[in-house]
Amino acid sequence: MRFFEIKPIKPLTSAQARVRALKLNVEKAKQAVDTERTNQQRQKELERSRKRSLKLQQIKSAV
Repeated sequence: MRFFEIKPIKPLTSAQARVRALKLNVEKAKQAVDTERTNQQRQKELERSRKRSLKLQQIKSAV
């Protein structure tokens, strides 16, 4: 690509910048929600497995 083929990028107007920022915030919020959801699912599964192992230990010690 030659120098004269490169077109400069015009700066955004204030309204366009606001819309762009809102869109970026929406994407970040969606990612944060997804991350939080997976973290909570992981914690829930860890708690289930911990309770399961405690039950097994109680059964073995009772026998």
